[in-house]
This record gives sequence, C-alpha cells and structure tokens, in this order.
Amino acid sequence: MSRVFNFSAGPAMLPEEVLRKAADEMMDYRGCGMSVMEMSHRGKVYDGIIKEAEADFRKLAGVPDNYKVLFLQGGASTQFAMVPMNLMKNRKAAYIITGQWAKKACQEASIYGEAVQVASSADKNFSYIPDCSDLDIPEDADYLYICENNTIYGTEYKKLPNTKGHILVSDVSSNFLSRPIDVEKYGMFFGGVQKNVGPAGVTIAVIREDLIREDVLEGTPTMLKYKTHADADSLYNTPPCYNIYICGLVFKWLLEKGGLGAIAEYNEAKAKIFYDYLDESSLFRGTVRKGDRSPMNAPFVTGDPDLDKEFIREAEAHGFVSLKGHRSVGGMRASMYNAMPVEGVEKLVAFMKEFEASHRA
Repeated sequence: MSRVFNFSAGPAMLPEEVLRKAADEMMDYRGCGMSVMEMSHRGKVYDGIIKEAEADFRKLAGVPDNYKVLFLQGGASTQFAMVPMNLMKNRKAAYIITGQWAKKACQEASIYGEAVQVASSADKNFSYIPDCSDLDIPEDADYLYICENNTIYGTEYKKLPNTKGHILVSDVSSNFLSRPIDVEKYGMFFGGVQKNVGPAGVTIAVIREDLIREDVLEGTPTMLKYKTHADADSLYNTPPCYNIYICGLVFKWLLEKGGLGAIAEYNEAKAKIFYDYLDESSLFRGTVRKGDRSPMNAPFVTGDPDLDKEFIREAEAHGFVSLKGHRSVGGMRASMYNAMPVEGVEKLVAFMKEFEASHRA
C-alpha cells in the first residue's frame, strides 16, 4: 500500500527522508551494534546524539547563549502547570484566550495564583486573534501567556502582543519551527513536537536563563522545576531517547532545506493553494478571519454536517486521511505542517473541486 496524505493535526506526518534514515539506522546506529532505542542515555553515543540535536536546534531557531534548551516529557499540557509553578512569583499572570489550549492553560494557572484574562476571541468562537496592541496588563503580572497558533480553530498570531515590558510566554506547539522566530522577544516558549518536529513524547522548552531559579512556588515537585532539567542538560532522568533522536533528524532535514526562512516560504505557498481555492469555492468555506489564518491548520465546512461526513469518508477512500475537524467544532481541518508536500495540498484541492462539482445543487 502506498503512503497516504496525512492531514492530521497531530501526531502528524514526518518527512519521508527522516523515516528512511531512521529505518536504515534502526538495527545498528552508526556502527555501534545497537538501536538508539536500546542504548543508555548515560552512554557516550547517546550523549553525542542529544548534544548534536540541541546544537542543530539552536542553529535553526537562532537561540542565544543565555537561553536554555530543554527536552522534557509530559506534553505541552504539563507546561500549563510548570509555567506558573516556576514563573508566577507574584501569584499573578496575564492570559490571552484564543482557543481551548490557552483556556486550559489559564484554568491550570488559576490553581496557583490569579490568572487574568486580558483579551479573548471567545465571542466569535475563536475565529480571530484579538487586538493585542494596548492590553490592560496588571503591572504586577509575572508574565503574559499566549498560544501562538491555534490548532483547533486555525488562527495564528501574525504579530506578537505588546507585552508592555512583561515576560512573554508562548505555546508554539502547532507552528513549531514552521517560520523564523525572534527568540529574544520571549522569556520562554515551548511546544510538543508531535505536530511539526517529531514523534509524540517530547516537549521542547526554550527559556531565558535568568528565569530558571530555585525559588519556585512551594510544593513544586522536583521533576516540574526547570532548574532540575537545566542543571542536568535534560538528562536528570531517562528522557524519551529515540524520540529526541528523530527530532534531531528533523532538525538536520530543515537545515538541509535552507532553514526556517525557506520552510516558511514553502508553507505559505502550500497554504495559498488551499486558501485560494477555499475563497473561490461555492461549496466549502473557511471559518477564520482571513488576516488571522494559520498556514498550519485550516478548518473548513460545507455548512451541512451530513455532507461534511460524506466528504471525510470519500476523502479517506482517496488517500486523504485525518481531515475530520476537532470534536469541539466539527467540520473538516487540513493540517499542512512542514512535512506535508505541495503535491499533497494540490491533490487535496483537486479532489475538493471534483467533490464540489458532483455535489453542486
């Protein structure tokens, strides 16, 4: 069976070159006589793998020396608690609510202090990014938190909020390494890798060193302190070794493609193909304000739930899988991460045109 075009929001498709490289090295990693899955994380060979992965990531993202790169576990959802546990010194933080993940992060933070909602797009079902140029951020807020790309609703910040001098913390899970990032604009950012960077099981956090301190909230478990992992170079306990290795292969793939500037152009070109058709279609329509559309996640509907289901069934039969929208919103969603080839988007659009022609009233 040939490979399908996987439009899943995550876990998502990986570059074929990376999968082939991993397959070649599965039984014997570079002559060491064993798989990366089998080797000790304390051994010399794996030490080289994780250090090389970090170095390539730093090169890709332009991470300055005064920022730590941490390979963590627990998914981005664990960061919803780790962020306030480690950064909420004044027991107050500001949150911008642009979807379910920002909402959940805010709810988690409220366990540890006051989580102030300074902007929200809930009034229009999170179909846009609110104006963040002049937010009413409390002076004593420890940080301003955003979810930079909304996987479920398909919005993306095109410009970062005006933090008014506050630390910016960002969940970048679903647009991770899809475009250049100015690291110094953030106090920290983090993302689960399973959408755009690697297999599920790794969360990468990039955090400015002055924010990594011992004086965290009382009762914070050792494993949930950034300092624990920073001091141990992400090897405090056994990390998800093989998954980090795959991430390292993806970093090299991105560097070979020309880096984040080149992949951003590629992603914008794919998104343009899809959105241009969506705008001219008389059957399908997008659900996001045009200026806030994400190149990564594109939700769309026909307006008829039964027809949506028929489209999803027929699409899967033609090799376009995981197009069903998130259970909270319904409809369809095409996720077009770095590894999705242009060919996949072009063929999906061609199929959508055929479907529209055969279902036009």
